[in-house]
Parts: sequence; structure tokens; C-alpha cells
Amino acid sequence: MTNDHTRDPCPYAIVNDVGVGFCMGAMGGTVWHGFKGYRNAPRGERLAGSLAAIKARAPVLGGNFAVWSGLFNAGDCMIAGVRGKEDIWNPIMAGAATGAILAARSGPKVMTISAVFGGAILAVMEGVSAMINRMNADNYKPQAPALPADFQAPTAQEQLSVLSPQQPTSSGDLTFAHQQPANEGMFNDASAAPAAPAQPQRRGLFGLA
Repeated sequence: MTNDHTRDPCPYAIVNDVGVGFCMGAMGGTVWHGFKGYRNAPRGERLAGSLAAIKARAPVLGGNFAVWSGLFNAGDCMIAGVRGKEDIWNPIMAGAATGAILAARSGPKVMTISAVFGGAILAVMEGVSAMINRMNADNYKPQAPALPADFQAPTAQEQLSVLSPQQPTSSGDLTFAHQQPANEGMFNDASAAPAAPAQPQRRGLFGLA
């Protein structure tokens, strides 16, 4: 099974997403039931009615989100372990199975409808996520740097001059070997030429000149 480094490992992902689901459901329930409690309460007691509705219904909605998230992630991990790979079909099948399990007390017909509905929702979510990832991937493609308008590519002779070994001249400048004149040695100073070896002095029979 391929490792997905964008999410936690399967045993920890279930517990993590249960907590995340409860928090999302509780916060959403706080806003929704707080507004309903405020609107349905009589004048003078709207704040107390809003708080009472939040305490009564927000934890229930958070628990429903936590149950759905836990079942979904458990099914996703099980399907990925059975199939041995990670792809978009795992969450789609997990969403369908979660919808069917949550509607198990309502009969086979309702289970089928809930399974189709849950799989369709996860398919739409996975499709939108894949589209967003593909659009964002274009922003990270390597791009060639912009060249100035008067840029000219170097000629073959210039490229060879760069690759040729450099030799220092008498003035200290660096020139290339193929740029040195062929008859440069003819105009060198005579003092720079190597001296001829000294000839041995002839001596007589008994060491006299």
C-alpha cells in the first residue's frame, strides 16, 4: 500500500478525525441552534433561550459529526488495507458504506439511497480536490528565465574560446592558446633566451694551457 504523507497513519487518523468532526459539528451547532433558540424564545428571554438551545442541541450535532467521521475513516482504512493502494475509490466506497451503516435501522431501501447519496457526495469532493490540486500544480512547474530583447546566443568560436586553456601574457592579461601568434618567440628579448653551455678549456699534457 502506498504511503500518503499528507495524512496521519490509519489508526491515528481515525481518532484525529473523530475529534475534528466533533469540533466542527459543535461549532456549527452552536451557530445554528443559537440562532434558532434566539428566534423562537419570547421577548426578554431570547439570550437565555439561545444559550439553552446551544447546550441542548450543539453537543448532539457534534456527536453526529464525530460518528460519521469515525465510520468514514475506519472504512477508508479498511478498504485501503484490503485493496493495497490509495486512490480516489477508497473514500468513495467508504462514504457509501458509511451512509448505508447510518441508515441500517430504516430498512434496505433507505440504506441503498443513503449509500448512493454518501458515495456521490464523496465523489464530488474528491473530484473538486483533484481539480484544485491539478490547477495548483501548474504554479510549481520550472520556468525558463526571461532573456533580454538584445540577447544573442554565443557563436561557436566564442564557445571554443571559453573552453580553451588560458595562458598569461607578459602584460598580465589572460589570452587563449589558439590566440597566441605563431611567431611570438621570434620577437622576444635576447636576454630572455637561454644561455649556451660553456665550452671546457683545452689543457696540455701536464695540465698547462
